[in-house]
Amino acid sequence: MDWVDAGSAQALAKAPLHEVKVGDARVAITCRAGEFGAISGVCNHVGGPLAQGTLEGDYVVCPWHQYRFHRLTGAGEPGYEGDRVPSFAVKVEDGRVLVSARPVTRRAHLPHEPHPLAREPVRAPGRLRVAGISTTIMQPGYPRYSTSEALLECALAHAATALGAETQLIRLRELAFRHCEGYYSRAAKACTWPCSITAMDANDRMDVVYEALVHWADVLLIATPIRWGAASSLYFKMAERMNCIQNQITIANRVLIRAKVAAFIVTGGQDNVQAVVGQQLGFFGELGFVFPPFPFVAHSLGWTAEDMERNVAYVQASEDLREGSRALVERACATSRQLLADPAARASVERGGRKAHPNS
Repeated sequence: MDWVDAGSAQALAKAPLHEVKVGDARVAITCRAGEFGAISGVCNHVGGPLAQGTLEGDYVVCPWHQYRFHRLTGAGEPGYEGDRVPSFAVKVEDGRVLVSARPVTRRAHLPHEPHPLAREPVRAPGRLRVAGISTTIMQPGYPRYSTSEALLECALAHAATALGAETQLIRLRELAFRHCEGYYSRAAKACTWPCSITAMDANDRMDVVYEALVHWADVLLIATPIRWGAASSLYFKMAERMNCIQNQITIANRVLIRAKVAAFIVTGGQDNVQAVVGQQLGFFGELGFVFPPFPFVAHSLGWTAEDMERNVAYVQASEDLREGSRALVERACATSRQLLADPAARASVERGGRKAHPNS
């Protein structure tokens, strides 16, 4: 067996985990209770740098998505032993740590079905489909009147009854989903599609939003209240989790949102409508959505009006706002139908990818 000198045993014993090069291979060397181990430094999942992670007991934990591999054998954590990274033989001679030039075990991937969200986005035949997302937060069990959600419900009802569209209403407050955990901040490729959180956590319900945006809807209506001059905190929690959709454009040259239309409903007891909508237009435009003429309907009492009871009563009584919501969804559906019916129009908004991306 050929051996490669990985370094001083004394130096390598000072930390539980080191990365070394063995030929062209990245190797994660561990030391626990004076015993050295060596496994591949490349994670099975999406190639994360194992040696930059942590050692928890006998398992090296990948810093990107917390996949675990035994520091001596390379086997996955209990229950997933068949998912393994290569391991290397290790010995200590004359105060030096020597690692076998070639791995002594092979990499293996457990067979698994692709995540349902990983399928290619292809529009299924059928009627126009309109998804509404309400980002209003309220106390479970004690519902209150939401002005933005009420106008969204009005728009969806009009889309179904007058425009012949299929509709669905997603209330974010009814979905238990985790905050974005910043995998992108470690490395661009650590932010994956489907989202790593959704792929690893069956209880994470952002899959409902991803399914609607990427695979189901032709038209997306987003409704939000104004909170301190911005959209709701629940809106931004959702938006951060959509980073994985936008990153596919710049990382993988893959556009997931094609020829889809977005429009917005914004209400609040304070002003800043233009800033809220401006953020939404910029964000959803970066995802790949296009917008109808006059892409939002909004209402605000202004900064000095603290009479929220009057604000609710105003929206409840306002036929103008309800008519505005119905007109909004009509414009959005008309834009969508034009895109679906006209190949040239559709092609003009489907151009995308890394080379055409303004930030590349």
